Amino acid sequence: MAEPDWLIWTRELQAIAQTGIAFTKDPYDRQRYDALRTLASRIMAGHCDATPERIAALFAAERGYATPKAGVRGAVFDTGGRLLMVRETEDGGRWTMPGGWAEPNLTPAENVVREVWEESGYEVRVRKLAAVWDRGRQGHPPSAFSVYRFFFICDLIGGAPRTSLETSEIGWFAEHELPDDLSVNRVLPHQVRRMFAHARDESLPTEFD
Repeated sequence: MAEPDWLIWTRELQAIAQTGIAFTKDPYDRQRYDALRTLASRIMAGHCDATPERIAALFAAERGYATPKAGVRGAVFDTGGRLLMVRETEDGGRWTMPGGWAEPNLTPAENVVREVWEESGYEVRVRKLAAVWDRGRQGHPPSAFSVYRFFFICDLIGGAPRTSLETSEIGWFAEHELPDDLSVNRVLPHQVRRMFAHARDESLPTEFD
């Protein structure tokens, strides 16, 4: 499902305004970029439940050259071919593969190892980069920002199940037993199916948009 035009245009307006504010030396241009960012906030507020002020504050917190955000997800498989999933404390307590925003000073692979351990208590080794997907092209619910997600196939090497501030339950699922209540803001059914395919066949090339 393609993203609506208004969302794509609003993100582009916000990116132009953010980058312009970061680099302009002219106070009049600064005013124009501020006005452009305000306009982007008003457009987005007209299509969602948030107020223009709240969206403006969200946009204003972004500094420097506007680039997509980066997130990671770990598809961890046990020796029986079951997939590790965690139940989020947010998003209605729905299920997802462990993951989150990438942290600075860590590689994408190091980030996913960290996220899996923090959210599930398991230690893993990254086997393969399975996919790099643009969130907006995959059919997720609309988001204010552009996001790239790195999906890694991981092998279990240690640890024990442990919940965290972000997770309330840990589970292992066969491909035919996946939970219906997925956190679609984080992962989609077809993405989970592709992780099983990559785990079975390491020769599959990395997927990307």
